[in-house]
Amino acid sequence: MSNVVEVSRLTKSYGNVTAVSEVSFKLEADKIYGLLGRNGAGKTTIMHMITAQLFATSGLLKVFGEEPYENSRVLSQICFIKESQKYPDNYTVNDVLELSSSLFPNWDREFANDLVKDFQLPLKRKMKKLSRGMHSSVGIIVGLASRAPLTIFDEPYLGLDAVARALFYDRLIEDYSENPRTIVLSTHLIDEVSRLLEHIIVIDGGKVLINEDAEELRGSAYSVAGTATAVESFIAGKTVISREPFGALLTAGITGRLSEQDRKKADTLNLAISPISLQQLIVQLTGKKTDVKGGSPK
Repeated sequence: MSNVVEVSRLTKSYGNVTAVSEVSFKLEADKIYGLLGRNGAGKTTIMHMITAQLFATSGLLKVFGEEPYENSRVLSQICFIKESQKYPDNYTVNDVLELSSSLFPNWDREFANDLVKDFQLPLKRKMKKLSRGMHSSVGIIVGLASRAPLTIFDEPYLGLDAVARALFYDRLIEDYSENPRTIVLSTHLIDEVSRLLEHIIVIDGGKVLINEDAEELRGSAYSVAGTATAVESFIAGKTVISREPFGALLTAGITGRLSEQDRKKADTLNLAISPISLQQLIVQLTGKKTDVKGGSPK
């Protein structure tokens, strides 16, 4: 399978501050990626470099096999929908759609019109008069209807309620199944989008923390709860990512697959075991540091 994006030791510095440090990964064609991490982790900086809106300080960056900077062949194949997408104040919703039709070679106006009805957008209303949710809906429509080979959504659904977000996810997966392309979702609503993601890249402190297929990550962590003494006995030698004491009780998060032997030991110790969701896993991995083997948070 060909690579749409190739990043090798990519670094972006601002004076003495390094926002992205020697990041390396690949984005394959026709796959849905999650680019995840805390605010300020470096995700948006990476997206800005991929879309040629920022120059890298060092490292290799290829998009569709070429450098993206001032490269119309590459840039015409990218649609980047930002968290706070800007449009001219005098533009109406219809003006944005007309402009998009001239920017994206694969633009599907019929699909865009269907999405306008789905999101109940007023075509003649000026962008500056739209609510935050409606403004986000316009970005979603442009991103989906562009059918760009590389489509990137950076927190595109600010102001949207749960029903509208669910509509976005449904339309995305429906159209992706009929018109495959590389889609990158950068979001803090990890559990909401987890069913869509095929591969996950987690950025933490400007570096790649996780770069794995989503299926491998699902079920790769679990929590165990019970008396502190019993939990300590169970987690000895295991990779502990969180500890939550409550009086004489303790809940610990552990990475690794749960073996049948582990289950039997947990039963013997009267411990409760439950899965850790993808969002919980990423929050715990990026929110605090832990020792590698059964240690306490530092």
